[in-house]
Amino acid sequence: MLELKNLTFTVEDEDGSRRDILSDVSLTIEDGRFIVVTGPNGSGKSTLAKLIMGIEKPTSGRIFFDGEDITEMSVTDRARLGISFAFQQPVRFKGITVLDLLRIASGRELSVSEACGYLSAVGLCAKDYIRRETNASLSGGEIKRIEIATVLARSTRLAVFDEPEAGIDLWSFQNLTHEFTKLRENMNGSIMIISHQERILDIADEIILLTDKGIARRGTKDEIMPEILGTSAAVNMCTGNQSFAGVIR
Repeated sequence: MLELKNLTFTVEDEDGSRRDILSDVSLTIEDGRFIVVTGPNGSGKSTLAKLIMGIEKPTSGRIFFDGEDITEMSVTDRARLGISFAFQQPVRFKGITVLDLLRIASGRELSVSEACGYLSAVGLCAKDYIRRETNASLSGGEIKRIEIATVLARSTRLAVFDEPEAGIDLWSFQNLTHEFTKLRENMNGSIMIISHQERILDIADEIILLTDKGIARRGTKDEIMPEILGTSAAVNMCTGNQSFAGVIR
């Protein structure tokens, strides 16, 4: 279980003034949940994800995982506890094969057949990818699927994805949502996705609406969507790349 207690993240602007990106955010995510965090640009969604992973440190407040205070823990220590993070643009590694990456993620010497099983689970033909380098020759959709395969290989307890739809084409995105559905079925832990996309909102157990004032609302899609569409948040979301275009028709 993940618990965020009164998290605030403050930055200093060029003129010396201080500005809260997140202010007094408290949130509990139970085990086995599929959560989507949505909201307008600038509401602190990506910052929230980075605070959970330890990429950023909160100005104030505490973060607990399974009752343990992890606020001061490094990214590496949080990963060892079973927290995974997927960036908007996955990192590519010249010289490292997909098999190498899956073995690193799992923390053990995966057999080729085991690694192929993870690739097959995310809809990739294993024989075409197992020996390929994770470099620029892979498309956005391919690298995102491989990233999900590494999450499966890790047997992670909490997987956090920051706007996984970023930078991929519509066909790849449609397939990606299918892989998230399968990931939800195969994982024992929880999933948190930062997203604006209706296809991802559709498969969530719960949606958290974040605004510049903090958590405005949380609930099911049927409970949250009318409120989103009835506020300026919907207009703001439409201005971003692929942002909420699938919701407002």
